[in-house]
Amino acid sequence: MRKGLRQVIESDVRLVVLAEANDGKTAISLIEELKPEIAVIDVDMPDMDGFQLARELQKRRLQVKIVFLTIHSEEDLFHSAMDLGANGYILKDSAISEIINGIKAVSEGKFYISTSLTSFLLSRRRDSQIFEKQNPTIKQLTNTERRILQLIADYKSNKEIAEELFIHFRTVESHRNNISRKLELSGHNALLKFALEHKNEL
Repeated sequence: MRKGLRQVIESDVRLVVLAEANDGKTAISLIEELKPEIAVIDVDMPDMDGFQLARELQKRRLQVKIVFLTIHSEEDLFHSAMDLGANGYILKDSAISEIINGIKAVSEGKFYISTSLTSFLLSRRRDSQIFEKQNPTIKQLTNTERRILQLIADYKSNKEIAEELFIHFRTVESHRNNISRKLELSGHNALLKFALEHKNEL
């Protein structure tokens, strides 16, 4: 599969494959060393799966665009990939025909989703628009505050959120208080409940 994808990618003179990796740990080392513009990452890899790799890239603040390659067409996994900041999501059964267009689109600052999954993206956008209309105060949140809400929905503690965002845990507490104030939430579990109910729209 990987050999075939490389041949297809390199058939376009504007694209260059810098390296390949058999597992997530090797991939993270190569990305850190070679600093590619785009990393095509298999969701299912040994040692460190694609989602873990994406989180590690964020943790190390490596500026690389991510295109996930996967056999999984489930909507929840698609949303998980988008929540991790993926720029592309391509199914393996259509990868040979879509990989070049996907890489080019992402290189141009666009998103690329396998055509069979476009309904997921449309649904995500629609849900987000409905969510913002029903909760107008959500627009008051900063990007960091919205990211914290996403992490709260993943049951991350203040300490874990602080480590992922490279901030002090007391800063997380301050953000949580600001989010609750902006969203007019009160009560010990109100913020967690809100985050869980609206996880896919955040």
